[in-house]
Amino acid sequence: MSEIRLMKGNEAIAEAAIRAGVDGYFGYPITPQSEILEYLMMERPEERTGMVVLQAESEIAAINMVYGAAGTGKKVMTSSSSPGISLKLEGISYIAGAELPCLIVNVVRGGPGLGTIQPSQADYFQATKGGGHGDYNLIVLAPASVQEMADFVELGFELAFKYRNPCMILSDGLIGQMMEKVEFHEQKERTKDFDQSWATTGKTKDRERNIITSLNLDPELQYEHNLKLQEKYKRMKEDVMFETFNTEDAEFLLVAYGSSARICQKAVDVARSRGQKLGLLRPQTLFPFPEEAIAKLSKRVKGILAVELSAGQMVDDVKLAVNGRIPVHHFGTPGGKIHSPDDVLKAIDEKLLGGF
Repeated sequence: MSEIRLMKGNEAIAEAAIRAGVDGYFGYPITPQSEILEYLMMERPEERTGMVVLQAESEIAAINMVYGAAGTGKKVMTSSSSPGISLKLEGISYIAGAELPCLIVNVVRGGPGLGTIQPSQADYFQATKGGGHGDYNLIVLAPASVQEMADFVELGFELAFKYRNPCMILSDGLIGQMMEKVEFHEQKERTKDFDQSWATTGKTKDRERNIITSLNLDPELQYEHNLKLQEKYKRMKEDVMFETFNTEDAEFLLVAYGSSARICQKAVDVARSRGQKLGLLRPQTLFPFPEEAIAKLSKRVKGILAVELSAGQMVDDVKLAVNGRIPVHHFGTPGGKIHSPDDVLKAIDEKLLGGF
């Protein structure tokens, strides 16, 4: 039986983690995501699920706790905001290299540096291009509502265990702090029905030892390991997710994710009301990126505007998907400033319609 609540996005992630039967959370407070840790602490989830919730001494300590717990086959997660994720990147690279499943939440704030606590989408490169050292990728989910903040917790773990790879929910301070109606499913029993044959459980009586490491000093073996990782990242394209709005007859297309997509939906409605055939594609997975869907639409529309709360990052992937077929422009507001539907409409007039 489902339950409907009015909650902040950050609180919804925490409640969804409890109901998903997550084994452990390790984190460190930083605005604008601290409610995740606070909610898990205040709700005393260990009484309901046996979930371990620990505020570590630092972001670096938290991600290494995730590394250790993930190696035992547990469902474990962490969360932070932009500068905190930067501190976790070494550990995230280790986890990706060791092929361990876990969930990482980034509620993005404006930067660079300490920047501001206001919403931003300027961590796109960090999330989708690896971010840390070496050739690796995260599965990246981009929620655009409080409901998706909750839904993507279980989905994130499903994909993480499917590919034995870290998964990131890339949100921002707007969705993390806003309140909306959200529907939750019943408490999920903690199960071990997923493959744990690779995990280090201490039980080696009937099998060979499992060794989990991201270190390999033999260059040939490390080369083969990297080839295997790259093949896995290609297979992730099977799970690409996106939504389209009014693209059937669109002459021009917006591409936006997360909170920017919500703003763009209103811009599409207004543009349609004044006779402009505008559509929107919203990536729900940023890695894998919906390049094929964008490429297909680029054969029908006259131009594309990538809208982001940044100086321009996702626009590069849009351009790669379009491959020069039509003009691709960018509109963004960096540094934590949130654009309005009117700002997007003005950019449409200037950047898209201005040349036609």
